[in-house]
Amino acid sequence: MQRSHIVRPAAMFWGLVVFMPVGVTYLSAILLLLTLLVAGDGRERLARLRANPLWWPVMAYLAWTLVVLAVRPHYPETPSNLFHGLRIGLTLLMAMALTREEAIWALRGFLLVAALNVLLIVLYYAIGFPLWSPLRAVVMEVGNKSISNALLFSVVASTAAVWGLAQIAAHRPLRAIPAFVLMLGLGLVVALPLTSRTSVLALLLVVPAVCIHQWRNHLKMLVGALVLGAVVLGTGLYQLPQLQQKVETGVQELEKAQAGAVFHGSWVIRYYMYRDTSLMIAERPLTGWGIGGWTEQWHKHGPVLFADSNMPHNDFLWVGAQGGLPALLSLLVIMAGAVWQAWKRPDIAGRYALAATLIALIASSVNSALRDAQIGLALLWIAMIYLRLAQEKNDPDPWRDLWPRRLGAKVLPTTATSN
Repeated sequence: MQRSHIVRPAAMFWGLVVFMPVGVTYLSAILLLLTLLVAGDGRERLARLRANPLWWPVMAYLAWTLVVLAVRPHYPETPSNLFHGLRIGLTLLMAMALTREEAIWALRGFLLVAALNVLLIVLYYAIGFPLWSPLRAVVMEVGNKSISNALLFSVVASTAAVWGLAQIAAHRPLRAIPAFVLMLGLGLVVALPLTSRTSVLALLLVVPAVCIHQWRNHLKMLVGALVLGAVVLGTGLYQLPQLQQKVETGVQELEKAQAGAVFHGSWVIRYYMYRDTSLMIAERPLTGWGIGGWTEQWHKHGPVLFADSNMPHNDFLWVGAQGGLPALLSLLVIMAGAVWQAWKRPDIAGRYALAATLIALIASSVNSALRDAQIGLALLWIAMIYLRLAQEKNDPDPWRDLWPRRLGAKVLPTTATSN
C-alpha cells in the first residue's frame, strides 16, 4: 500500500466516530493529522490548500490569534482557549487538504454510521433494550453531546431533503417520499428525545434555503416548494406541543430578561451573554481582552447568577471578546464564506454543501458549535467535508462512487438536474 492511501481510512474513521464521545473524536482527529503528515504528497496538499478560497481567511484568523496571544494579558483559561481556537483552524485545514477520494471516504463513514444510528433509534423506541453508555446521547438528551448529535442528524435530514427535492425536479416524486419521511423523522428526533432547539431552527431555515438554491430561476417551482416545505415542517414539527411550549417559554423568558429579570433560563442567559459580550467587544474593539479573557470579564460584566459560564453561546462573540473585531470578522468570513462557496455551485453537490455549512453557521451563531469540542470536532468536520466536495470545480459529480460499485448502487445518486 502506498503511504498516501493511509489517509483514506483515517478520514473515514473520523466520519464513523462523530456520534461517539468527544475523546474518540479527538483520537480520530489526531490520527488523521498524523497520517497527513506521514503520507507524503505534501507539496500537492499545500498547493490545494493555497488554492482554496478559505485559505487566507483561515490564515488571518490563526495569525491574529497568535498576535493577540503575544500582546494581550494571559489568564488561567488562556491555554484551553488557545487550544480550541487553533483546533478550529486545524480542522478546517485538514478537511481542505483532502483529495476528493479521501473526502468521499470521510463522507462514506459519516453516512454509514448515521444510517446505523437511525436504525438504533427506531429499534430502541420500538422494542427497548439496554443501551451502551457511549450511545445514550444518540437516543436521548445527554448534555452537549446530544446537541452535537442532533445537529449531525439535521445535516442528514437536510441531505435527504436535498435529494428528495432533486427527485421532484427530475419528475420522480415517488422516489422523494422516503427522503421526506427520513427528513421529518429526524426532525422529530431532534425536537423530542434530543430536545435541541438549535437543530430544529437549523432545519426550519435550511430547507427553504436549499429550495431557493434549486429553483432560484424558476419562480413557480420555488413558490410551490416553499409551500410544500412549510406544510411538511409546519405540520410535522411546529405543531408538536412540546416544541410549541419550548418556543413560548423562550419568548416569555426573553421578554422578562429585557425587563431586567435575571433567572435560570436558556433564552435569559443568552440575552445577557449576547448583550454583555457585545459591550466587552465595544470596550476593546481592536485586540479584545486577550485569549482566555472572556470568563474573567464575564464575571465583571455579567449577572452573578450566571458566573459559572465559560463561553457566551456564540462563537463570533467569543472570539470577538478575546481577539477584537479582527478575530470576529475573520471567523465570520470563514463560516459565511463557506456558505457562499456552496451557494455559488448551482448543482446538487452545491446544495448538499449549502445545507451542511449553513447548519454550522447557524449553530455557531446561537450556540458554541465551534468552541465546544463536543460539537465542533464533529459538525465542523462534516460540514467542511461537504464543502470540500462542492469545491471540485471541474467535476460535474463529486459525490460519484459514494459507495463502491461492488457494494451496490449509490444511496444518494446525484444525477438529477440542477434546476
